[in-house]
Amino acid sequence: MGSDGETETSGSPEPGSGILRVFGRQLKRFRLRVGLERAEFGSRTGYSASTIAAFEQGRRVPPSRFIDVADELLDAGGVLQEMKEEVARAQYPAFFRDAARLEAEALELHAYDTHVVKGLLQTEEYTRALLRMRRPLLTEEIIEQRVAARLARQQVFARADRPLFSFVMEESVLLRRLGGPEVMRGQLEQILLVGQQRNVEVQVMPLDREDNAGVDGGFTLYTRKGGDQVGYLESQGRSTLVTEREEVRVLSARYGIIRAQALAPRESLSYIEKLLGEP
Repeated sequence: MGSDGETETSGSPEPGSGILRVFGRQLKRFRLRVGLERAEFGSRTGYSASTIAAFEQGRRVPPSRFIDVADELLDAGGVLQEMKEEVARAQYPAFFRDAARLEAEALELHAYDTHVVKGLLQTEEYTRALLRMRRPLLTEEIIEQRVAARLARQQVFARADRPLFSFVMEESVLLRRLGGPEVMRGQLEQILLVGQQRNVEVQVMPLDREDNAGVDGGFTLYTRKGGDQVGYLESQGRSTLVTEREEVRVLSARYGIIRAQALAPRESLSYIEKLLGEP
């Protein structure tokens, strides 16, 4: 499940740590240099004084648009904008940050999921429902941060170079009514909508299959520029990047067999339509 199911063993950015602390110090330095109080600066950027304080103290991840506005307003000369990419990565759990970078740059993404819908396919309501199931409980602030981060990941579908996506999911993922019937209905509609894009294929692995090459669990394969692949495995808030050539080859071959055993894309979309038609 991991980042898509959002286990939170080490997920939230620690207050005052890492890149968020560095960014916050620089933000405060530039704000003081131009003589702006937090309240006035917040008013000009559309945030409260308490939110500005949270940005400066490294307790919240500032949105990309805020960084652009702040850099210009504070005459920071691009210093704040240069940290934007690293700051953006801080919105993800530490174990998922390398995968988030690979996902944003991949020319192809192949995913097999067994417990929950892939994060790239999740609706806002489904994501929020998953996050509220976490134990120990997450704060509302962390939940909203994670929801925004996950939705932002879906911008990859609009990339100009049109990456190729293949998603295979166990039938049980679609039958499990996480968040309730209405949340799951919206999620099924989302999968159907995305699955109709020309560069996306969605397949369902039926529960009645007597052969399933995916019995060892879910995984993701990213194909980077140049053609090399990287595998990604995740469980209980821990992740592994698979880069050794032979191990990646095995994952790639396994994924090919999984796709062959699952329903074809057209059959899969028809199955989802059938689920939507059921009361």
